[in-house]
Amino acid sequence: MTRLVLASASPARRATLRAAGIEPSVVVSGVDESVVADLAPGPLALRLAELKRDAVAADVTDGSLVLGCDSVLDLDGEALGKPADAPEAVRRWEAMRGRSGVLHTGHALRDTASGREAAALGSTVVHFADVSDDEIAAYVATGEPLQVAGAFTIDGLGGAFVTGIEGDHHNVVGLSLPLLRDLLAELGHAWTDLWA
Repeated sequence: MTRLVLASASPARRATLRAAGIEPSVVVSGVDESVVADLAPGPLALRLAELKRDAVAADVTDGSLVLGCDSVLDLDGEALGKPADAPEAVRRWEAMRGRSGVLHTGHALRDTASGREAAALGSTVVHFADVSDDEIAAYVATGEPLQVAGAFTIDGLGGAFVTGIEGDHHNVVGLSLPLLRDLLAELGHAWTDLWA
């Protein structure tokens, strides 16, 4: 079995891997996301994923694979990560309701045994319900939108506010399993080698 280190604090990413038969070790990168600016949403997500991977991989010496991920919602060309506070989450939902955005998730993988790296961006179109002001207020009051990129989830309380997606739903949760499988293959590893 090949060991995978997830350079992310995201419970949703960890749960996605576990449901797919992979038991990752979790090491939070501590990367200051504010240091990266002036990038479009897609390239921003990929760059942050690479920084998280690199920060954690620098301390991994047992030959494990290290995966960094970062998600950003693209709404009208603006990169939306986690909202800073509840009023910002409300403003976001007022802008998103009844519309569509693209959720970009950067995936960056390093094989610490060989030093080889692979990275790719997953992008999924997300269609948002035309939610009411009361629904927005109630959702933001739960705190869930403050913990996630784009201020929404599809695998939690926000699931009812997403009317559809175009692309890989795992990518919206924060980690595309098919894309990760491709990155593993690029580095010479079989997906099934990661099964616990």
